[in-house]
Amino acid sequence: MTYQNDFIVFWEKVKESIEAGTFAKLTMAKTIGKLELKNIFLRPIYSDDEFQVLLKYSFRSRETEDIEEEMTLEDALVILKSHLKTTFLTVILFSTTKDVTFKVNKKGIGTITENHPTFKNVTQA
Repeated sequence: MTYQNDFIVFWEKVKESIEAGTFAKLTMAKTIGKLELKNIFLRPIYSDDEFQVLLKYSFRSRETEDIEEEMTLEDALVILKSHLKTTFLTVILFSTTKDVTFKVNKKGIGTITENHPTFKNVTQA
């Protein structure tokens, strides 16, 4: 089984936490090499019309200003997938009920682990 199939399972957990109103944040971490890009974050923007996220590119250099964009979850998924296993090896879902970590190893195998929640409340972007 490849990491893509496991990532689909992980992404279902992300959507479930959004539907339940427990989605606090998502972080792409553990870069491959020492890149200028340090993390990618997703923060929720709940509204009556449509759920959106604030996608933030965080850079190592203090001189490089972080980039933030509001977008749909589907658009964010395309960006996250493009960075998975090329830039980042780990994606962490923080919800108010549990933290879910998705990791890709060097052989291209994905794993999903669950831990106690880091966040007690949802803070919108």
